[in-house]
Amino acid sequence: MSLSGEHKKTIVTNRNAFHDYFIEEKIECGIELFGTEVKSIRQGNVNLKQAYAVIENGECFISGMHVSPYEQGNIFNRDPLRKRRLLLHKKEIRKLYAEVKQQGKTLVPLEVYLLKGRVKILLGLGKGKKLYDKREQAAERDAKREIDRLTKQN
Repeated sequence: MSLSGEHKKTIVTNRNAFHDYFIEEKIECGIELFGTEVKSIRQGNVNLKQAYAVIENGECFISGMHVSPYEQGNIFNRDPLRKRRLLLHKKEIRKLYAEVKQQGKTLVPLEVYLLKGRVKILLGLGKGKKLYDKREQAAERDAKREIDRLTKQN
């Protein structure tokens, strides 16, 4: 993650990821973008709802991340849903590839943010939740809320 003293400006978070996956590990990576895409992301015109990361031919890509076209971009705008390359070290990619292949985990983008003027993505290595896991988590959350409410009254 970022070191202390560095300013991090969160642009968008993927709340759905924590609902659908058990996030076991988080990895910060850069992303290969064109100028109009960076300007659009700075304005907050990005959506991670359907996004996921894949590893192909020793490179990591993010698919399904929607970056709306920049208003003043005219001919320089790219396809909003195109695959974008993620910038990771080869060693990190090999490690992630092994985890995804061997243990059936998924790479899910958790957050897009600016760090020192650069667009970064926080990837989560997650294992999919079953329906009963989601119900259990909802029951725990409700129980905790009830306990907090009762302690607040006293």
